[in-house]
Amino acid sequence: MSRVPDRVPPGPIKLTYEDYVDLPDDGRRYEILDGELEVSPAPAPRHQAVLGNLLWILHGHVQERGLGRVYCAPIDVILAPTSVVQPDLIFIAAGRESIVTERAIEGPPDLAVEILSPWSGRRDRVAKAALYARHGIRHYWVVDPDARLLEVYELESAAYRLVVKHEGGARLRTALFPELEIGLDRVWA
Repeated sequence: MSRVPDRVPPGPIKLTYEDYVDLPDDGRRYEILDGELEVSPAPAPRHQAVLGNLLWILHGHVQERGLGRVYCAPIDVILAPTSVVQPDLIFIAAGRESIVTERAIEGPPDLAVEILSPWSGRRDRVAKAALYARHGIRHYWVVDPDARLLEVYELESAAYRLVVKHEGGARLRTALFPELEIGLDRVWA
């Protein structure tokens, strides 16, 4: 149900989770970044294929070892009342399940993955990276299907540090999943 204010507040209006749940279910992907509404078209088939491949690899590894849970979009991640995001893929380590509630993931996951679309590069690399770092998401991966590139970032102080950048069919290993080696050809397939 929509709320009707009795007066218009001065200055810019900051949207909240309550405003977010009132948005239409029209097939678009909505997020709120620091109170500002972001609207995205549905991802392209290549984006979804890469997401599915990465989900398959990570989910299998995490489930076999009881490391936690892997989720993929659309799923709400509430970082603050004015910041509701839908990363393409997230990982929540075992022992942190309390952030998974009936309505959303309420707190920072251990890993957020964004798969770039032609229109999302700046938002994912700048605005969302800053937001994720500020809210304590320790690991951030940026995946570029067109360039066949995967960048691994780790939180250091209040910003991300690029740990490794892999292209093409390289084999990826990370501190987050030390027993996992990902052949990137499987991701791009």
